[in-house]
Amino acid sequence: MFEPMEGGCLCGAVRYRVSAPPIDTGYCHCRMCQRSSGAPLQASAEIPIDGFAFVKGEPRAYRSSPGAERHFCPTCGSQLTFRRVPDPAYVSVNTPTLDQPEKFAPRLHIWCESRIPWFDVADDLPRHPREGPPIGS
Repeated sequence: MFEPMEGGCLCGAVRYRVSAPPIDTGYCHCRMCQRSSGAPLQASAEIPIDGFAFVKGEPRAYRSSPGAERHFCPTCGSQLTFRRVPDPAYVSVNTPTLDQPEKFAPRLHIWCESRIPWFDVADDLPRHPREGPPIGS
């Protein structure tokens, strides 16, 4: 049985609640995730849209591409989520922003064609050059 969990930004001004289990989890190596996180990859968990809610503070949204936006804390800048627009089925939660990030272990790597050559994760997870299999498969 899934137990709801919470997460939030670095300064604590924005908090969220996850009330449904993830549809999928993984690492993204795309250039947008690299630039938005300032890291070689982004770890995320895809949560059904009705299983996610901001519970404290008001995040800001940045339209990072025509079909997607990223939410972040306007005070400390922590990126919290990514979602497709205008009608998302799920929200991608940046796993490290969870209070218990260890609960959502990644199951694959996507956009490996954009992987920074000097960085590699030593695991046996499936790696996909671009998008992986459909969410939840």
